[in-house]
Amino acid sequence: MSAKTSSQIFTGSRVLGYVSTHVPFVARFIKRRGETLLCTSVGKWFHTYGCDKFRLLSISGEHPGPITCMSGDNYHVYAASENNIYAWRRGCELKHIYRGHNAPIHKLLPFGTHLISIDEDNILKIFVIREETEFLELGFDENNFKISTICHPPTYLNKILLGSTQGQLQLWNMRTSKLVYTFDGWESAVTVTEPAPAVDVVAIGLANGKIILHNLRYDQTIMDFTHDWGMVSCLSFRLDGIPVMVTGSTKGHIVMWDLEEKRIMSQIQSAHASRVAGLQCLMSEPLMVTNSQDNSLKMWIFDMPDGGARLLKKREGHSHPPNLVRHCEPTGENLLAAGRDSSLHIMNTVTETFNKSMGKASYNRKISKKKKRIQTDYLVLPSITKISSCMQRDKQWDSIASLHDGMYMATTWSYNKICMGQHKLKPAEMEKGVEATCLTVTHCGNFVIIGYSNGQVHKFNMQSGLHRGFYGKEKKLAHKGAVRGVETDLGNQRTITVGGDDKMKFWHFKNATSPFHVLKLEESVSFTKCHRESGLLALANEDFSISLVDIDTMKIVRKFDGHIGKINDIDFDCQSRWLVSSSMDCTICTWDIPSAQLVDIFYVEQPCTSLSMSPTGDYLATTHVGELGVFLWANKLLYERVFLKAIDRNTFAIPKLKLPNSAIEKPDIEDIGIIDIGGETEYKSPEQISRELITLSDQPTSRWLNLLNLDIVKMRNKPKTPLTVPKSAPFFLPTIPSLNLEFDLEKEKESGKDGKLLIPESLSTLTGFAKRLVASNDDDEYNECVEKLKTLSPAAIEAEIISMAVDAGGSIEVMKHFLSLINYMLKTNKDFELAQSYLSLFLKTHTKVISQSQELRTVLTSVEESAVQAWSRLQNHLMYNICIVKALKDM
Repeated sequence: MSAKTSSQIFTGSRVLGYVSTHVPFVARFIKRRGETLLCTSVGKWFHTYGCDKFRLLSISGEHPGPITCMSGDNYHVYAASENNIYAWRRGCELKHIYRGHNAPIHKLLPFGTHLISIDEDNILKIFVIREETEFLELGFDENNFKISTICHPPTYLNKILLGSTQGQLQLWNMRTSKLVYTFDGWESAVTVTEPAPAVDVVAIGLANGKIILHNLRYDQTIMDFTHDWGMVSCLSFRLDGIPVMVTGSTKGHIVMWDLEEKRIMSQIQSAHASRVAGLQCLMSEPLMVTNSQDNSLKMWIFDMPDGGARLLKKREGHSHPPNLVRHCEPTGENLLAAGRDSSLHIMNTVTETFNKSMGKASYNRKISKKKKRIQTDYLVLPSITKISSCMQRDKQWDSIASLHDGMYMATTWSYNKICMGQHKLKPAEMEKGVEATCLTVTHCGNFVIIGYSNGQVHKFNMQSGLHRGFYGKEKKLAHKGAVRGVETDLGNQRTITVGGDDKMKFWHFKNATSPFHVLKLEESVSFTKCHRESGLLALANEDFSISLVDIDTMKIVRKFDGHIGKINDIDFDCQSRWLVSSSMDCTICTWDIPSAQLVDIFYVEQPCTSLSMSPTGDYLATTHVGELGVFLWANKLLYERVFLKAIDRNTFAIPKLKLPNSAIEKPDIEDIGIIDIGGETEYKSPEQISRELITLSDQPTSRWLNLLNLDIVKMRNKPKTPLTVPKSAPFFLPTIPSLNLEFDLEKEKESGKDGKLLIPESLSTLTGFAKRLVASNDDDEYNECVEKLKTLSPAAIEAEIISMAVDAGGSIEVMKHFLSLINYMLKTNKDFELAQSYLSLFLKTHTKVISQSQELRTVLTSVEESAVQAWSRLQNHLMYNICIVKALKDM
């Protein structure tokens, strides 16, 4: 069996939540836009943001591997991937590819009309940008001079400054490819070199934490600083006339140095959760932009009283892989994503601009929110393990509840305020070592029910955060083992709990002393998922199977077997016809609930840790092991005809799909072939279901509805200014009056004789349509005439009917054939509205001629009989349907 390459239901759409990696960003001022653009790497792609609104403008094409370094000039953005360099225009158009390196590239520097690159083998190459040719190659001995930095000092023509891990610096003339000068260094590896606004001065960051401002012309140190917050990872100078140097450290701190006073001016501790990868002050503005490996891009403004900077704008995603994703609105546009970084994010599936971070979970939100220069890491709660939400009362109070790893305390969040709530939900008495295992927010949004590892189940009020009771009698226990799942129904009448004692208990929501029904389960349950609208409860069992319980009948109605690994998450679709599940076996399965069959399965590169089906059914959102983004899969059933069949996992060739990309994939034209619909023939609607039924045409109403009112339409559309006659062309081709431009070549086809004299066969003045109509004798030829009329515009149809009169160049014979054509259309019951419209226009135009001609009256009588039969048949069907509907209403 040939292997499948795609899923029958889902196809990769895009990924959300990627902002930045460890690669420093590129800032480019575009004069035409009057705006600085920021390009950040997100793996195999890079995003382009505008500084004005900090929104995503474009996404580049896919590189063969992850981007290792980036740079840019006024025309291109250069991105190095593997051993090649790619030059992009406008952020998404690939213009040049530079090949020649035999190792990954880690440094890039545009140098006028040339591009300088350095690879891991310590080889320096210079390329001609426009010609994509190699201009120069220099090799360096790694033992003596391992290149670590590169920069171009302003006013130093054709010269670059190279820093090394040995601590030395070298000044090279690239035009003559000669070494100009060697700086001895300071016995520490050079990590950063950045030219200062002052001529001949370069700032040098060392691995030992020192920062040296050195004069290259005289080889003298002007001043030096000691960085006590980790090694310097990036450095920049303010370019708005204020003598301030800004440095970023490997620990995520940012320090501002006063160059006149030679001291620290201000600092921002924990500006990023990881190493500050890129830092640059914008030209002539009190602004600074930074990016980091913590998946964030931030803009800072220097307006603090002490000369420091505050956060102005930011774009950020999860700094650690998210493990939970849930749709939180009926529209399906927004997602809630929780990660191992203890943060909760709102991600919008329509535009990246609406993505928001609700912050990190904290023991004390007020202290964490204060702008004190102290470390608040000790206040951060452990990672979020479970979330539940209800937006019914989101405007009044908190609407989201979450659990944390190893804690029995639950926290609340406000979706409306986009921040953490004030309540910490925990029972009054709880022994040590107990942790919360599951929770659910009721459909009304007033209560949250939490299950614990000791078998207790407690109920809290979301508005006040007060404890409102528990389930069970003895020792407040609802189950003898840990509670694996807790759910409520749509009307808050019943509460369903599942425990480690392999029992499912049904409780009255208010009277929680004892359950009114207990269902013994055959397998142990890992977690539960309830679809309140349909009353179905899914149980993920520890034997890798899924059971489906009807909470109204309190019985198991379905069971699905097929996974061969631990089930990570399950979810229902909007109509509760599908159950989508993910497992550690790297598969995502779709089960058809009515038939209890597996209808779709596919492999992914990394196991799916969480999934959520959109309330509108258009997207499936997933998170994966080791991935920072939330991946969207489009539902193909919304725009394709797909025939789903039961799948046997043992014999089915399971496809393996790549995770969705940042950009929309553009398939090659050669790869597009016949769509595989699983062996089923595509259904094609017949032209006519039955000869006894009346069939309408597929013509728009504008083609036939206003045929009797064309004179009014012409008066309305009459131009106010007189038309000017254009100059006659040297030649012309005759055209056919229709909505589409078509040339009349029938005369050339008919006059295919060898003679030089153009003599017509007859002196008839009939139109081309009238000639075809007169020559028609059977149904097939009449059908061709009908198809010809469908291509004509209303004005052209009127002209054809008017030209059938004797005084207009027509004849009685043409009019008889036209009535026969109408009779044919009425008898076949096809194109019913067109036949009525054409007949009405014909009678309106030729009433006087018809009354004077016995031949036309005879044919018209036959047409009348056909019309009466068609209308009576239509009336009988309508009356029958009306009677049936009225009888059903009276029952």
